[in-house]
Amino acid sequence: MAETLEKQKHYLVPEHVLIKKDKVSELMAELGIKKEDLPRIYKDDAALKLLGAEKGDVVKIIRDSLTAGQSVYYRRVV
Repeated sequence: MAETLEKQKHYLVPEHVLIKKDKVSELMAELGIKKEDLPRIYKDDAALKLLGAEKGDVVKIIRDSLTAGQSVYYRRVV
């Protein structure tokens, strides 16, 4: 479903996963929102450079959480 990059590992940078274009509409339907409703992340963000994210892509960010174990966020690349 997604592409991830293993080269970029730093304890302060959460895992970033590029969602494949053909799966974005499924994800938006599951979340019940439009892609334009997602928070933005800039294309030149350091965490996205090695992923090769382009404007309009959707990125899944997986953060470790002390209370929830992991929390997942989605961002739209601008």
